[in-house]
Amino acid sequence: GHSLLTLPCSVVLWRRSLSCCMLPFILNGSQLYTYSVCNVGEHEQDNWLRTTFIQRRPSASRVFVELQFIVRDCNSFDGSSLTCKETFNLFSSESDADIGTSFRKGQFKKVATIAPDEITSRNELRINRETRVVESLSRKGFYLAFQDIGACMALLSVRVYYKTCPATIKSLAAFPETVAGGGVNQALREVAGACVENAVSEESPRIYCTMDGEWVVPVGQCQCKPGYEAVNDTCRDCQPGFFKAFVSNDACELCPVNTKLLSSGALFCPCAEDFYRAPDDPTTGPCSGLPSAPRELVATTTQLAAGKLQLSWSPPEDTGGRSDISYSVECRRCEGTACQPCGEKVRLEPASSGLVDTRVAVSELEPHLNYTFTVEAHSGVSLFASQGTPRSNRPPSTSTLTTALHYTGRSLYLGVIVVVVVVVVVVELLYYDDNLDVTTYTVLILEKSSVQISDLSPGTAYLFRVQALSPEGSPGGSSIEDEFETLTEVPPLCLSCICIVLSIMSIYSYSSPEQLKPLKTYVDPHTYEDPNMAILKFASEIHPSHVTKQKVIGAGEFGEVYRGILKAPGRKEGAVAIKTLKPGYSEKQRQDFLSEASIMGQFSHQNIIRLEGVVTKFKHAMIVTEYMENGALDKYLKDRDGEMPSFQLVGMMHGIAAGMKYLSDMSYVHRDLAARNILVNNNLECKVSDFGLSRVLEDDPEGTYTTSGGKIPIRWTAPEAIAYRKFTSASDVWSFGIVMWEVMAFGERPYWDMSNCEVMKAINEAFRLPAPMDCPSAVYQLMLQCWLQDRSKRPRFPDIVSLLDKLLRSPESLKAIADFDPRVSIRLPSTSGSDGLPFRSVSEWLESIKMSQYSENFTCAGVVTMDQVLQMKNVDIKNIGVRLPGHLKRIAYSILGLKDQTSTLSVFAV
Repeated sequence: GHSLLTLPCSVVLWRRSLSCCMLPFILNGSQLYTYSVCNVGEHEQDNWLRTTFIQRRPSASRVFVELQFIVRDCNSFDGSSLTCKETFNLFSSESDADIGTSFRKGQFKKVATIAPDEITSRNELRINRETRVVESLSRKGFYLAFQDIGACMALLSVRVYYKTCPATIKSLAAFPETVAGGGVNQALREVAGACVENAVSEESPRIYCTMDGEWVVPVGQCQCKPGYEAVNDTCRDCQPGFFKAFVSNDACELCPVNTKLLSSGALFCPCAEDFYRAPDDPTTGPCSGLPSAPRELVATTTQLAAGKLQLSWSPPEDTGGRSDISYSVECRRCEGTACQPCGEKVRLEPASSGLVDTRVAVSELEPHLNYTFTVEAHSGVSLFASQGTPRSNRPPSTSTLTTALHYTGRSLYLGVIVVVVVVVVVVELLYYDDNLDVTTYTVLILEKSSVQISDLSPGTAYLFRVQALSPEGSPGGSSIEDEFETLTEVPPLCLSCICIVLSIMSIYSYSSPEQLKPLKTYVDPHTYEDPNMAILKFASEIHPSHVTKQKVIGAGEFGEVYRGILKAPGRKEGAVAIKTLKPGYSEKQRQDFLSEASIMGQFSHQNIIRLEGVVTKFKHAMIVTEYMENGALDKYLKDRDGEMPSFQLVGMMHGIAAGMKYLSDMSYVHRDLAARNILVNNNLECKVSDFGLSRVLEDDPEGTYTTSGGKIPIRWTAPEAIAYRKFTSASDVWSFGIVMWEVMAFGERPYWDMSNCEVMKAINEAFRLPAPMDCPSAVYQLMLQCWLQDRSKRPRFPDIVSLLDKLLRSPESLKAIADFDPRVSIRLPSTSGSDGLPFRSVSEWLESIKMSQYSENFTCAGVVTMDQVLQMKNVDIKNIGVRLPGHLKRIAYSILGLKDQTSTLSVFAV
C-alpha cells in the first residue's frame, strides 16, 4: 500500500485537551511519542484528536487506517472509575482545502467503534493493531478524528494508506500501477494495457484490479510478431538458424533440413541450392530435391502375340525427401531410323501420366515396329528442374526400354482388383439374475445390422455391448455398454424382447416403452480418451453468429461472463448467460473450460441450470446457459434480509433439494453445494449450478471419489470429506444442511468470521451452527439431521424432498420457531464491563448486530444507554422507526439475549 500519513509525526489538534497530552513511551528500549488520555474518574468525557489535512490521490477513493494503541482494563481501577470505557471512535471528514485549526464535530461522520482485542492490566502491556476502511472518498482530501468517551488509552501510531495493483506485465501486455477498486459498487476496476515492444494483439489487452490490490482475469493476450519469440516478459528476435513465420507466443523453430541459415529475426528459412518447396508447401516446412530415376523397368510379354504387354518398374531410390511421387510413361514408335510419338495408336491404361502405381498396361501395338517406352518420376518440385542446374552425381530421372514386337490381335483388359471386406458383428448379451446369483453370457454372431432378442426374463437387468470383427476373426473396437431392465410384469399380449439396431455409434431402440426401462447414469467426461468426443455427445454446437453478447455480469476462472441473446434457427429468441474463454488459452485450459458443458449437457431437470449449447468450432470458445435474472442465491437473500416469509424460503429449499435428488439418482456428487452456486430466476425458482468440483460416483452405491489435492470449501464440506477427501451423496447432504442455514439466515456467512481451522476444530468437537432468527423448528431439526457425524444416519435427498413437501403442504407446521441465542449467533466485539453488559454504548451494540443504520433513531428517541435499551419492548422498537419485520426481530431477539447475559461472554469454545 501507499502511505498518505503516519502519526504521531504529523501535527494534530486536540479538543478538550486538558487531560490529553503527547507523552514519551518506551517500547523495547526505544522511546516513542504517543497521544494518551485517562480521565476515567470524570463524567461525560468527549475528547477529540484530529489529524492534519490528508491530500488524496484522485483515484484513491478507498483508504485504510491502521491503528496501534493501548487500552487499560477498566477492572484494574477502583470503584470510583464507574464511567470507564474500553473503546474509542474513529471519524472522517472530507474537504477540498485545508481548514487549518477550525474544528466542528458536525463535519465528521463515524467510521467505526474501535475495541481492543488485548486489554492492558496493571502489570502487563498489550499493544493492539486494528485496521479500518474509509470508503467513497471523492474530494481533494480528508481529515481523520479520534473520539474518546472515557477510556484510559494511548494512541501509538496511525498509518493511512491505499492499496494498488502494482505495475506488471502479463501475457506480454504492460499494465500501469492502478489504485485498487473504489468501493462496494466497484469491486473490480478494468485497466487497459499495451503490448510490449514487438508484440501485437487482436483486441486491446485489459485486466481487472481487485479491491485487495490483485490482478485477475487478463483479457486480450498479446503475441510476438513474426521473427520474435516470447522470453520472460519480452519478445526477443529469433536467433541465427531459427525462424518464426506467424504471430504467436510459440518459440522460434529450428530451420528445417535443406535450408539456408539466416541471421537473427528470420521469418522463414529459404531453400538451399538445388532444393525447392512446392507451391502448396508451407514456407515453414523443409525443402526437397528432385527424385532420382525409376528403377528396374521391365516388360511382361505373356500376351505378346496379341499385341499386349505390361510395363512395371520400381520406385526411385531417392525420392528427394517427398511422398507425392507420380510417374509418366512416354511411348515412341520407330520405323527404320525415324521415330515419332505413338499418339492414340497405342493405348496406355489406366493413363499415360499422373500414375501412382508402378505399372501400366499397353495394348493396340502394331506388328513389325520398334517401340521405345520412357518412364519418368515426378514430385511437387519437378517443375523447378528446368530452372537450375541439376546437382552433380544425381542420376537422370528417367529410365528407357526399347523392344521390337510382332503380333496379331487388338485388345487387352486390365481388371481392377476389388477387395470386398464383410464385417461380422458380435452382440454380447450379459444376463444378470439376482435371484439365482448367476451370470450368463450369450454371444450372437451376425452379418446384419439389427437383431431381435426374445424370451427375456421379467424384472431382469441386461447389459449389451456391440463389437466388430475383422474378416480374420480378430476383434476391433467396441461400443459403450448400454443397460436395460425389463419390467416385473410383462403384458400378456407382448413377448419380452429387445430389438437392437447396430450402427457406428451403437444406436439402440426397443419394441415399446412399456417393456423396458432405461437406467440413465451420469458418464464422467474425463473417461473419454478424446475430451472433444464428450462435448460432441453431450452438448449442442451453436454458431457464434447466433449469440449476441450484451454486458459483462461477472468474471470467472477462464474469462468473462456476459448476459446476452441467443437467436438460433428453430429456437425461440431469449436471454442467456455466456461464459467465455480468454484468448491465449492452452489446449488443456480449453478442455477444462468445456468439461463443465459435458457435465451440464447430461442433465435435464427444472432445478438444474440448463445448457443451451457450446461454441467449440471457432476461435473463441463459449458455453451458453439459460439466464437467471436474480443471480446467485446468497446475494439475492442478503439484499432482502427479513423481507421474505419462512414459507417462501422453504419453497426455495424444496427446489434445491429436488435438483440434488435428481443428481444423486444419477450417481452424481456435486462437492461444492453452497448458496453462491444456486441461481435464482424471475419466478424465484432455484437451480443448482457450477459443476467445476463435481465428480461421478463408482458403481457401488457407497462408492466415493477421492481427490488428489485442490481446494475444499471447508465451511460447506462434511467432516469425512475434509479428513479423507472422500465424497458421497451423504457429503452433499451435509452441504445441503449448510445451504438451508444460509437461506434461513438470509445469506449470512456460515460460522461467521471463524477461520477454517476454527471451523474444523469446532465441528470435530460436536459444535453445530445455531438456529437462525425466526427459523421454524422443523427446518432446524432437518439441518441437524443433515449434520450428523455418522454419514449413514443422515437423510437421503428423496427423504429431504418428501419432508420439505410435507412442510409446504402444512404451513401451520412452520409456526413453531426454534430457540434463538444471540450470544452464539452474533460475534460480540467486547466481552467485559463493570456494568455486567458486553457493550459500552448503544451504537456499539447496534454495530455488533449489523443494525448501525438505526443509531440516529435511538438517539432521537432519547435511548442513549444500554439500560434504556433493556427496558424496550416490541412496540417501543416500532415507535422509533424500525419497520422491516426482519430488522425488528433481529433487534428484539438481541435485547432478549442481553437480558440473560452475564458480564463476561465466551462466544465460541474453540
